Parts: sequence; structure tokens; C-alpha cells
Amino acid sequence: MIKRADILVLGLQAAGFGGLVGGMLLFTGMNLVIGGQNAGWLLMLGAAPVTGGIGLLLARRLARRLGL
Repeated sequence: MIKRADILVLGLQAAGFGGLVGGMLLFTGMNLVIGGQNAGWLLMLGAAPVTGGIGLLLARRLARRLGL
């Protein structure tokens, strides 16, 4: 049975890890673009899917632990 605490922890972990990783990718990509290197666009465009992917991995881990 899924408890409210499990969902709360999952949301907090996904937001925390996703925000940190996505923010770092965005920051690094912007610095590269401002510095004149076009490779920074790849990091900037990949920041959102990576952030969502972290939430997906955490949700799968919770589902596997609960036997769903």
C-alpha cells in the first residue's frame, strides 16, 4: 500500500535532484553559449528531459519497492 509519506518523499527527492541537475546543466550551457561555443546549446536543451528523467527513475524505484 502506498503511504502518503512515500509520495511526499518521492516528490521532494525528484524536485531536489531534478532541480540541482537541471540547474547545473542550464548554468554550464549558458556559460558555454555566452563564451561563444555552440556546444552549450546541447546542454541547455537537454536540461529539461534530464530533470524529468530523474523523477521517472525515482517513481520506478518506488513502484518496484512497493511491488507494483
